[in-house]
Amino acid sequence: MTINDQLLAALTAYGLPVLFGVCLISNLGIPLPGTFMLVAAGAFVQLGDMNLWGVMGVSILGATMADQIGYGVGRWGGRRLAARMTHWLGGEKRLVKVEATAQKWGGLGIFFSRWLVVQLGPWINLTSGFTTYSYPHFLMWDIAGEVVWVVIYVFIGEVFSGRVQELMDMLGNLTWGVVGLVIAVVLGYVLFKNFRSVRK
Repeated sequence: MTINDQLLAALTAYGLPVLFGVCLISNLGIPLPGTFMLVAAGAFVQLGDMNLWGVMGVSILGATMADQIGYGVGRWGGRRLAARMTHWLGGEKRLVKVEATAQKWGGLGIFFSRWLVVQLGPWINLTSGFTTYSYPHFLMWDIAGEVVWVVIYVFIGEVFSGRVQELMDMLGNLTWGVVGLVIAVVLGYVLFKNFRSVRK
């Protein structure tokens, strides 16, 4: 029984608390399949087994809380503590690389690391903290990105509710990121087109 199967069984049995916990833990950098759980929750919403607003609310809350914890560790513990906590994942060298990326992209780096390049998210949280990136700006970009993450993958789960496990077996996290990017581009194009038509 894979970890996905176990989490799916737990989600079926216990519902929103399990979804909250997985979103929280996965966004702390612990390798749990948060994206898979959102897709599965979306499928349960479509089947009428879970409430859409409950799913959206606990997912965004859990993910955002984890990001604030990461930011707080970086802010109050500093670079040394961040490096010590992540030494088995590359530690100082990885932090330096992510710090350069964060400084280059600023708020957009925070935003895209929530839903497109999710592996960078916990690292961006730490570096944002110890470089004393503005907390109000961090919080704004963080919430915006987590909302996009949750909406995209819950929507995918609703659309493909009958084939969630098959899709997750075929597609890895990178592919899901590409799927998310395609959806974001399409949505952006539609919004831009509507905006232009309104202005005319």
